Amino acid sequence: MNNQYPVYTLVNECHDCYKCIRECPVKAIKIENGHASVIPDKCVACGNCVKTCPSNAKRVRSDIDKVKNLILAQKNVYVSLAPSWRGVFDNSAPKIIAILKKLGFKDVSETALGAQEVSIKTAQILNESEKGLYISSACPVIVEYIKLYEPQFAKCITPIGSPAMTHAKILKETFGEDISVVFIGPCIGKKNEAKYSDLIDAALTFEELKVWIHDENLDLAEFYSENDFQFVPESACEGSLYPIDGGMNETIRKIGVKNEVQLMDVCGLNNFHRALNNLDPDKVDKTIFVEALSCEGGCFGGPCISTEKASISMVSDVLTKLKVRENIPKTPKTVVNYEIVPRKVVNSDYPIEDILNTLKRIGKHSVDDELNCGGCGYATCRDLAKALLDGDAETSMCVSYMRKIAVRKAAAMFRCMPAAVVMVDNNMNILEANDSFMKMFTGDMYEVFKARPDGLTGAAIDRIVDFADIFRTILKTGKDLQKERYHVKNRLYNISAFTIEENEIVGAIITDVTSAETNRDKISQKAHEVITKNISIVQEIACLLGEHMVETETLLSSIAEDYEDKEEEK
Repeated sequence: MNNQYPVYTLVNECHDCYKCIRECPVKAIKIENGHASVIPDKCVACGNCVKTCPSNAKRVRSDIDKVKNLILAQKNVYVSLAPSWRGVFDNSAPKIIAILKKLGFKDVSETALGAQEVSIKTAQILNESEKGLYISSACPVIVEYIKLYEPQFAKCITPIGSPAMTHAKILKETFGEDISVVFIGPCIGKKNEAKYSDLIDAALTFEELKVWIHDENLDLAEFYSENDFQFVPESACEGSLYPIDGGMNETIRKIGVKNEVQLMDVCGLNNFHRALNNLDPDKVDKTIFVEALSCEGGCFGGPCISTEKASISMVSDVLTKLKVRENIPKTPKTVVNYEIVPRKVVNSDYPIEDILNTLKRIGKHSVDDELNCGGCGYATCRDLAKALLDGDAETSMCVSYMRKIAVRKAAAMFRCMPAAVVMVDNNMNILEANDSFMKMFTGDMYEVFKARPDGLTGAAIDRIVDFADIFRTILKTGKDLQKERYHVKNRLYNISAFTIEENEIVGAIITDVTSAETNRDKISQKAHEVITKNISIVQEIACLLGEHMVETETLLSSIAEDYEDKEEEK
């Protein structure tokens, strides 16, 4: 577990389903001993793995203690509250401000103020441009993605800080450079932005904020404030549109750009990748601005949005509270100059021989064996092979390979068992039967059935054995049965019958114990003969001993009498 990075894994909760790999657009996941972990150097903190992990093993680093320490240090800590808050918290501005102040924050301001300055500066850049591709810097995940995986487009990112950075600068210019700024929103990527920006001290998600409120026993529904708190230094207007898909472009249109500027919006990392595919930024002969957001549906689709409200309702809440400025300045008051430095992820380039040899490790000996099923989380078998060579994957991730191994092992055991084994479906037809079963019950037809590719598969069990009622009983009751020395015609069987799938499939292991029982009878007979003979011998010995004792007694009596007569004569 590496909880130093914004996203980490609880190993004990990870159940090797590989869904995080499937959903990760950059495959920044490593599988080790069946458990998935995030590769920080490759991760863009989009949070897809957090949203899709079925066992809740992917977690987001908590920075609550870090923020509490800022407050305990008696610093003036201001909140930069993401505009998507209106779609998450069912409270008026005064209430949410009062709650945040109760937690110890000095005051609360809307990140949308920074968004407004960013839009003004962006419109200015576009109006001054003759041609070229421009990509918004608002989404930290998009910026990170370009740095790592599309560095050729780094020069296309608008050279201005994100709304959160710009807003933090506004707060410092207004309330002093010594204040601390904490961003609160639905985004995990902001934690990385806070790390490499000296303007933001920490970033919390809406989920973290709700946990903190719960721990402090503050009830959002019942919390009332005697004071009519307002956002500082003022409430935002059109910048509140930023969390909506296309919201930034809408603010730019309100500001005004020349007609030849083409405004586009793309949501979702996979969609963004496709949008840039085969595009040469140096050959763009028009002025194109792309509002790019990593989450589908905009910031309301963020991984830590922490609400079950429908996105339509969230958008509606923002639009309902939207304030419109009649006159939007053409020149920004605050700008954060921002230089993007690429640090491209270099993927190893393996020779085709190494890839083919690695494919053989997972049972792919030809192109036909490459199913490209995606069960491992990778799009193709060759992608999995490269991950294996990188040390980021394990052979056990190939579902088809593991299934083949399991089937082969089971088939070998099934085939070689000396006992007869059979499986029967609920139609009383044989699904599987091993060679021992065929030898035991098909008699003269054994060679015929053995020659068939499917053996006895599909045959009616009651036409093969005389104890088919055992299978009917188990299918009906679901209870296992044990029959010892079960007599069928002139044979004796030990039968262990059991449920495989309740009311669907039953199986039986059958052992012919006729010979063993016959031998036991012979042994018993011999034993009786030996016992009888031994008794006879003992009786003879007893008789002889008896006769001998009588003769001895007579002789001794005679001697005694003679001795007594002689004594009397003396």
